[in-house]
Amino acid sequence: MKRVDLLLTVLDSTFDKESWYAPFHHAIKGLTAEQAIWKPSGEETKTIWEYVNHLIYYKERLAANLEEREWTNNLDGNDTFYLTNQTNDDKEWKKVVERSEKAQRNLRQVLSKISDQELNQKSLEGKLLDIMLHDAYHTGQIIQLRKMQGTWPSSR
Repeated sequence: MKRVDLLLTVLDSTFDKESWYAPFHHAIKGLTAEQAIWKPSGEETKTIWEYVNHLIYYKERLAANLEEREWTNNLDGNDTFYLTNQTNDDKEWKKVVERSEKAQRNLRQVLSKISDQELNQKSLEGKLLDIMLHDAYHTGQIIQLRKMQGTWPSSR
């Protein structure tokens, strides 16, 4: 198996191809806007919507960097959680979900065109693995919030 193919497999497993842990897409499936902006009472935590914003930002930025496109939307780590405004509107939440899907497709498409030589020259494997581990980490947080809400497991 080529290294790029292995990275694509891992990228897919963190997004929508269930392996031995639930992927991101399953973790947000079926959520309403109200559920996505919910926080447990008295807890200092992010909302699911905020975690999704955060993950979108880093995938979009990495895809732009891999394509050597100029990236002008520079945010610090905390600001990435507020990439889009939270609202109780299901249509707005659906747009955020669609943006997360688009960010995944774009990153996957860019990665599929990278050669092993480019992986070596640009030290990309580490960056790609970081994104994947980052997605898995925050997906776990999303699932924990859903458990606290009583909305997990999602219906698949």
